[in-house]
Amino acid sequence: MHHFSEVMKETIAVVVLSFLCAFAAHATEQAEQRHEARDVRQDTRSQARHDKRECKEDDEKSHHQCREDKRRAKQDGRQKARDIKY
Repeated sequence: MHHFSEVMKETIAVVVLSFLCAFAAHATEQAEQRHEARDVRQDTRSQARHDKRECKEDDEKSHHQCREDKRRAKQDGRQKARDIKY
C-alpha cells in the first residue's frame, strides 16, 4: 500500500508539471504574438507618417486626402496586428 501512494504522488507531480509546462509555452507564444503585433503597428505608424509627409510635399492631393490615406494605412496596420494576435 505504501508503494501505491508513492506512485500516485509521482503521477500527480508529473501531471501538474505537464500542465505548468503547457501553460508556460502558451504564455510565451502569446507574448511573441503581442510583440510581433506591436512591431507591425509601430512600423505602420512610421510608414504612414512618411507617406503623409511625401503626399503633402508632392501637392498631388489635398490635405484632407493625405490625412485620409494616413488614417486608412494606420487602420490597415491595426487590423494586421489583430490578425497576428488573435
